[in-house]
Amino acid sequence: MSTATTASTTTGTETLTLAKAVNAALADSLEDDDRVLLMGEDIGKLGGVFRVTDGLQDRFGPQRVIDSPLAESAIIGTAIGMSYRGFRVVAEIQFDGFIYPAFDQIVAQVAKLRYRSKGRVTMPLTIRVPYGGAIGSVEHHSESPESYFAHTAGLRVVTASTPQEAYSTLRAAIASDDPVLFFEPKGKYYTKGEVDRSIVRDLETAHVVASGRDVTIAAYGPTVDTALRAAVAAADEGIEVEVIDLRSISPLDVDTVVESVRRTGRLVVTHEAPNESSVSAELIASVAERAFQHLEAAPERVTGYDTPYPPSAVEHDYLPSLDRLLDAVDRTLGRRNSRTGLDYASVTTGGAR
Repeated sequence: MSTATTASTTTGTETLTLAKAVNAALADSLEDDDRVLLMGEDIGKLGGVFRVTDGLQDRFGPQRVIDSPLAESAIIGTAIGMSYRGFRVVAEIQFDGFIYPAFDQIVAQVAKLRYRSKGRVTMPLTIRVPYGGAIGSVEHHSESPESYFAHTAGLRVVTASTPQEAYSTLRAAIASDDPVLFFEPKGKYYTKGEVDRSIVRDLETAHVVASGRDVTIAAYGPTVDTALRAAVAAADEGIEVEVIDLRSISPLDVDTVVESVRRTGRLVVTHEAPNESSVSAELIASVAERAFQHLEAAPERVTGYDTPYPPSAVEHDYLPSLDRLLDAVDRTLGRRNSRTGLDYASVTTGGAR
């Protein structure tokens, strides 16, 4: 699969929100390549529900920033045809829960055309998906459906945890000849960070964002920040936590996680998606296959629960929290869960911890 990336000619750093970093990546891609175009619901005149595409239609015109009908299957179906003809299409799905009408197009066509044609047909299509919770929204607006697509051969599935990652990873996705689902953590849209537009990222490498020797926490998207806060809190108790930002959900960079676990002997994986048949399950199985003899304790998972996403009034009880993550770290170290008072060895109700 292709890993081509494009670096902007802009130099230096600037402070941007994650949403503005996505906007900058889209603008620079449109500026650099006339084949790039955007399409989606309300992305033009309105600038998108979260104003991520604000100003782009005024700058590049309605022929390249296209307001589509409210029809996700039609958006992706049209994008497939245009990508087949050589355009580099960036299609926006307005909310995570709206992607399901386009599911057949994505898994039956987008994922298979390059393989079906023995590589003669490329599919340079990027599908942007705002995902995750913590925004106080209603049903269908706070889901984490990434596992459905990570299971589908022929798709790249990536996400971002910071403005820099959002800018650089989206640029790489748009430049790739493979179809890419780019999951944007909408709960982090307005967090700020430094962005250097000259930094290039690939679409498959995890990054160690905090070093430690006692426990490894692997996270992606919105839970990377929680993992970093857990590392700071654990350090107050003399525990060194290594935090890995997975970045790519498919393919998973198992090598980086295995290398870390061989040093720490312990693994915690966290994400907002439910526990069942998840990215954490795949990662832990892979680590057990390749580094079982190095594990000092059973790996732990801190995830969303195996229920539909709850009403916003209780969503913070559903999402992975700092205390839940620290409890998991304690369990891998054989410590009692002092933060909740629970002895998890006696809990047999099932579901995510």
